[in-house]
Formats: sequence, structure tokens, C-alpha cells
Amino acid sequence: MEEDSSENEKGMWKLSIDWSCCVSESGAGLVLTSPCGWTLEYALRFGFKATNNEVEWEALIAELTIAKHLEVQKLEASSDSQLIVGLTSGEYEARKETMGKYLVHVQSLKSVFQVYQILKVPRAENARADLLYKLATTGELEKKPNCASRLSRQAYYFRDGADGH
Repeated sequence: MEEDSSENEKGMWKLSIDWSCCVSESGAGLVLTSPCGWTLEYALRFGFKATNNEVEWEALIAELTIAKHLEVQKLEASSDSQLIVGLTSGEYEARKETMGKYLVHVQSLKSVFQVYQILKVPRAENARADLLYKLATTGELEKKPNCASRLSRQAYYFRDGADGH
């Protein structure tokens, strides 16, 4: 970072996300890095059936919620999901009702940040988050119960008229 960096870049937290969805399990890896360099890492296992797109949204909601509770003001998120980046940046339009509901919820979460931006990154640049989601979707979490949490139901599940509460 240059010495004359803009005000928006000062105090910027960095967030990386990666996720996985398969028939039996889904999960996400989240890496949140403070402006001074300390890192919070999360391996989340979702204990519910979800589509790829739903897992992407659930992971984004989880990361934004964590940052909100930490009272982060400036957040730069990175994801290798073209769908999530395109929808949240306004480049794409939600075509399905479910995706529209997720988008509305994410937009409301984004509003708590002074600065929020999301960037599309190559999968190779999300290596740490990738390792965390792999940890979340293997049996390793059961061997280390103090290291991770299991989400047994979705907090924001927008299928079949559910309102997410």
C-alpha cells in the first residue's frame, strides 16, 4: 500500500471466502484479516441440504454477520464466485425469487459498513479459505470439537416462502 493511499483504503479489513457443496455436506472457509494483520479463520459446516448457489449466499451472510459483530467499518471481500460478485456489485440481476431474497438480505447487511466492496479473484488466490472449507466438509471437525461450529439449520433460508427467521 502506498503512503498516500486514499481514506477508503485506510482501516480496510480483508475478507476471503470459499465454499463447497455436495450431496451429503456443504461448508465454507472464511478468512478475515484486520488492517494491522491479525487473522480470524472460520471453517463452517452447514448441516442442511442446499444448492451451490444457496451455500454461496449462506457463506457471504455468515462473513458479513461476523464483520458486523466485530464492528468493522471498511470491508473488502473477495470471492471466486462470479455469481455472488456480479449480483452484489449490481453487474447481474437476480432472476430467481430465492436469489432475489438472498440479495436483498445481503444488501441490508452491506449497509452497515462505511465502505464495502467485493472483488472477483481467481480460485488460486483463495487458497487459505479453500483449505478451511475442505476442513469443514471432512470428518476432521468431529475430531476437534473446540475448533469449529456446526450450523444445524440455515439462518437465512429463502425457499418455499420462508422468510429467514
